[in-house]
Amino acid sequence: MEHTYEYAWIIPFVPLPVPVLIGVGLLLFPNATKKLRRMWAFKSVLLLSIVMILSINLSIQQINSSSIYQYVWSWIITNDFSLELGYLIDPLTSIMLILITTVGIMVLIYSDNYMSHDQGYLRFFAYMSFFSTSMLGLVTSSNLIQIYIFWELVGMCSYLLIGFWFTRPVAANACQKAFVTNRVGDFGLLLGILGFYWITGSFEFRDMFEIVNNLIYNNEVNALFVIFFAVLLFAGAVAKSAQFPLHVWLPDAMEGPTPISALIHAATMVAAGIFLVARLLPLFTVIPYIMNLISFIGIITVLLGATLAIAQKDIKRGLAYSTMSQLGYMMLALGMGSYRIALFHLITHAYSKALLFLGSGSVIHAMETVVGYSPEKSQNMVLMGGLTKHLPITKTAFLLGTLSLCGIPPLACFWSKDEILNDTWLYSPTFALIAWSTAGLTAFYMFRIYLLTFEGHLNVYFKNYDGKTSTQSISLWGKGNSKNINKNIWLLMNNNEIKTKTTYQIDENIREMTRPFITIFGNKINYSYPYESDNTMVFPLLVLFLFTLCVGSIGIPFNQEGMDLDILSKWLTPSINLLHQNLKKSMDWYEFGKDAIFSVSIAYFGIFIALFLYKPVYSSFKNLDLINSFGKIRSKRNFWDKIINIIYNWSDNRGYIDAFYATFLTRGIRVLAKFTDFIDRRIIDGITNGVGIISFFLGEGIKYVGGGRISSYLFLYLSYVLIFFCIYFFSFLFTRISFV
Repeated sequence: MEHTYEYAWIIPFVPLPVPVLIGVGLLLFPNATKKLRRMWAFKSVLLLSIVMILSINLSIQQINSSSIYQYVWSWIITNDFSLELGYLIDPLTSIMLILITTVGIMVLIYSDNYMSHDQGYLRFFAYMSFFSTSMLGLVTSSNLIQIYIFWELVGMCSYLLIGFWFTRPVAANACQKAFVTNRVGDFGLLLGILGFYWITGSFEFRDMFEIVNNLIYNNEVNALFVIFFAVLLFAGAVAKSAQFPLHVWLPDAMEGPTPISALIHAATMVAAGIFLVARLLPLFTVIPYIMNLISFIGIITVLLGATLAIAQKDIKRGLAYSTMSQLGYMMLALGMGSYRIALFHLITHAYSKALLFLGSGSVIHAMETVVGYSPEKSQNMVLMGGLTKHLPITKTAFLLGTLSLCGIPPLACFWSKDEILNDTWLYSPTFALIAWSTAGLTAFYMFRIYLLTFEGHLNVYFKNYDGKTSTQSISLWGKGNSKNINKNIWLLMNNNEIKTKTTYQIDENIREMTRPFITIFGNKINYSYPYESDNTMVFPLLVLFLFTLCVGSIGIPFNQEGMDLDILSKWLTPSINLLHQNLKKSMDWYEFGKDAIFSVSIAYFGIFIALFLYKPVYSSFKNLDLINSFGKIRSKRNFWDKIINIIYNWSDNRGYIDAFYATFLTRGIRVLAKFTDFIDRRIIDGITNGVGIISFFLGEGIKYVGGGRISSYLFLYLSYVLIFFCIYFFSFLFTRISFV
C-alpha cells in the first residue's frame, strides 16, 4: 500500500503533456497539429482516465486502511527559513480526486463533439488539460504555499476558459470580472497565509493546527490577530466558491462554452473554496467567531442564490445561481462543524449539476440549429419549450438532475440535503427556517427551468418572406447548401406576433434538416430540427444519469460492529478523528423518515407552485393575462401582484448588487482616480514646476542687479544680517516685556 502512495506525486503531472505538446506542435508543426486535432481529445481523455484509475485505487486503500500519507521534499533551507514541497493523500484529497477525474472525463468526451466545429478546438483542450493539472495539484498540496501556487493557476485557467471566445465583448468583460473579483479574495488569502506563518512559523497544515491550538489554549497569542488572519484565509474561499458578497462573477462566467460551465460549476473551481475551508476546518474550529461567520455567509448565500435564480431567462445563468445556493448549503454545513455532511453534499451536487449543465449544453446545441448562433437566443428559455419530443434523452437526464437537486428520494441530493436541513435545526432555528424555505424555492426555480425548456410548444418559428414555413434551419454545427437566407422570425409570445427581420450568414458546415440518429436500442429515427445530440454528447449524460441515481447510496448507513456506518463515514474516519468528532451513531430510521417526509413535502410544494404558474401557460398559451412568457406578472390589480413583481425585479436585476458595485465601487474608484490625478498633476507637479519657474525668473531678475563689485555684495550681506538681528532683538524684547 505504501508503495502505491509513494508514486502518487505523478497524479498532477499526468495531464500536463497535452497542453505542452499542443503548444510545441502549433509552434513547430502548425498544419500537421491542426489536421490531427481530434487526436488530442483522445489523449486528454486517456491521461485523465489514468489519473482516475490511480485515484480510485488510492480511495479503496484509504477506505480499507483509514490512513493518511504525506511525503515532502526540502525546497528552500536557510538558517531562519525552510520551505518544503510535497503531497498529502487523505480522505479529503481522494474524494476531490475522484470528483475531478470522473466529471472531467465526462466533460472532455462531451466537448469533443460540442467544440468540433470551433476554430479554437486545440486551444480549448490545451486549457482544459492544464486546468485539470492545476486542480489536481491544488487538492494534493501538503502546505499553504503550495496550495496558493496552484490556487492562482486555477484562477488563470478559469480566466482563459471563461474568456475563451474573447472576440465577443461580453465574454471578454466576463473573464475580466471573474479575474478581478477573485483577486480580491486571493489577496486576502495571501495575507492570511503570511499572517499564520508569522504566528506559527510554519506553512504545514498539521504543524500550524497544533501550534495555533496550543497558543489559544495557553492564551499566548492575541485572539484578534488570529481571528483577523482567519477571516483573510476565509476570504479566498468566499471569492472562489462565489459566496456573498464576492459572488458577482459566477453568472457572467456562463459566457464561456457550456462544457466549461459544467466543469467550473460542478467539481473544480467553485469546489476549491469548499475544499480550502474543509482543509482548514481543524484551524477554524478552535475559533468560534470564524465558524459563526462561515455559517452566516453560507446561509445568506443559500437564500440569495435561490432568490436570484427565480426569474432568470438564461438557462445557464439560472443553473449558475442554483450552484451558488447549493455551495451556500455546503458552507453552512462546514460552519456548523458538519464536515461529513458538507463533503457528502459536495459529491452529490457535483454529479447532479454536471448532468444539468451538460443537459443544458445539449439544449443550447439544439436551439442553435433553430435560431442560429446567438447566445442571447439559444440560451433564452422564453424561446424554448416543447423540446421533449425532439430531445428525449436530454429531457430524461435533465429531469433526473432537476429532481435530484430538488431533494426528491431516492436521488443523490436528497440524502445529503436532508441531513444538512436536519442539522440546521440543532444549530439555529432561524437558519433552519431559511434553509427549509430555500429548499422549496430550489424546487420551484428548478422545475421552472425544466418546464420552460421542455414542456408545452416550441415558442420560436421560422418563416420565409412569403409566410411559408421554412424547410431549412441555420446552424454552425453541420452542413448545408445555401449561402445566405433572409428570414422573418415570428416569436409567438403573449398571443402577439412580433416580427423581426434578420439576415444570417450560413457557415459552410451546416447540417441537413433531418438526419438519422442511432438510439440506444439501435433504431434509426429521422429527427427534424431541433434534434438530439450525437452519441459522444449523449454518452456522458447517461453516465452522469447513473451517478445521480446511485451516488447517494454511499451515505446510506449499514450495520457494522453495533454502529450504523456508511461508506462515506468509513472513508472519512481519519479526518473525522483529526477534528475530534465522533463517528455517526446508529440511525433512528423513524426520525429520519419523519424528517424526510417534511423536507420532501416542501420540495413537492415548490414543484406544485411551478406547475401551477408555468405548465398551463407554456403548454397551451392560455391564462396569459396572469403571467407573460418572461415569467413576470403583467397586471398590478392586487397586493400579491405587486409583491410578485417586486420579487421578479429583485431577481432580474441580480438583487441590485451588481448595480451597487458599479455605482459605489467602480464609479467611486474612477472618481478617486480622477481626484488623485488632479492632486498629482495640479498640486504636486504644480509645486515642483512652480519652484522651478520661480527660481528661473528670480535668477533672471537678480542677474541684472549684480554689478560685479565684492564690496557692494558685502555691504548688502551685512545689511541683511543687521536687519534680521534687529527683528530678532525686538521680538525677544517684546516677548519679555509681555511676560513681565
